Amino acid sequence: MNHVRVVRAVAFVTAGYLVVLALWLGLFVGNSPEGTVPYQIMFLLAAYGSALGIAMILAGRPPRADRRLARRGLEGWATITSARQLGHTVDNGELTELDLDLTVPGSEPYHGRVLYEVAREDLGRFEPGRVVGIRVDPRDRDRIVLCP
Repeated sequence: MNHVRVVRAVAFVTAGYLVVLALWLGLFVGNSPEGTVPYQIMFLLAAYGSALGIAMILAGRPPRADRRLARRGLEGWATITSARQLGHTVDNGELTELDLDLTVPGSEPYHGRVLYEVAREDLGRFEPGRVVGIRVDPRDRDRIVLCP
């Protein structure tokens, strides 16, 4: 998860909510029919919660370039030659450095190295000797996305 993007999304939605709240307090609350203010407050809070949830979902997605590469990249496979765990991540995963022998049909095999966040329950799938699917950028063979 990209925590910087999540923080930016929360800050953006909260700032927008404060602007809407200020407009509501300055322009609309005085002209509201009697007895409707609590319902308006509930609506504003529900709208804030919904906008916050949607923004966090969108912020948790991979970047556009990675999504495009996963859709349009050249399909291939990689054999893991070594996997070294570098540390824990805040998502309860393991930051792992993977040395890979990369194979893309129609081109020469080559060697590469990636840093990949592996969930603890998936550590067995990233042991040396295992094969994982990959997508490779046709213009830059050093840009790859693992598709386990």
